[in-house]
Amino acid sequence: MQGKLYLIPIVLAENTAHTIPAYVKDIIINTDIYIVENLKTARRFIKSIYKEKNIDECTFVELDKHNNYKFDDSILSEIFNGKNIGLMSEAGTPCIADPGNKVVEAAHEMEIIVMPLVGPNSIMMALMSSGFNGQQFSFNGYLPIENNERKSRLQQMETLAKKGVTQIFMDTPYRNQKLLDELISVCKFDTMLCIACNITAKDEFIKTLPLEEWKNGKTDINKKPAIFVLGK
Repeated sequence: MQGKLYLIPIVLAENTAHTIPAYVKDIIINTDIYIVENLKTARRFIKSIYKEKNIDECTFVELDKHNNYKFDDSILSEIFNGKNIGLMSEAGTPCIADPGNKVVEAAHEMEIIVMPLVGPNSIMMALMSSGFNGQQFSFNGYLPIENNERKSRLQQMETLAKKGVTQIFMDTPYRNQKLLDELISVCKFDTMLCIACNITAKDEFIKTLPLEEWKNGKTDINKKPAIFVLGK
């Protein structure tokens, strides 16, 4: 019997194993081969979900972040020997703002069954909790670093957001405060912004306000994972 490639969600924050559906544990119990973005994170997550799992008997293949996230796709042939393989991101669900799509692409080319599993995803959870249009939206990923290009992108996203196309984006945590300052400087004061910070963690912070109120408020989002959403 042929195995499957399972797209396994993992936690967004420490000590939040309760956010993972129970059926994911059953998949982990029956899976001993994993393709992962970060080996240390994957091993720690598996043990948090199923303490009895013998990690040393599992096979891990790490995506090569120094070489365009390439991996040895010969590992997928184990599926034809009846083995299941789990694909894990560094946080949240695989293949969403994540290089795991290369693994899924290879699986489809080999006619392997791909099974996505439900779990926490910061991008979707930020959209859900923003109060903005969930029918039309765009995920823009990380913004450009170069100042003029960055400013232009923010203005483009603001224009689209005011037309009702919700704009989702992010930056590295240590640049969060700088990004908020740039939004306040570049965009109009009545533009609506949602910031979803440390989603699922004990200090989770989610708020939607016009930029004028963000300017006057005090928000500690620096060095914390956050999703920014512009909307109407």
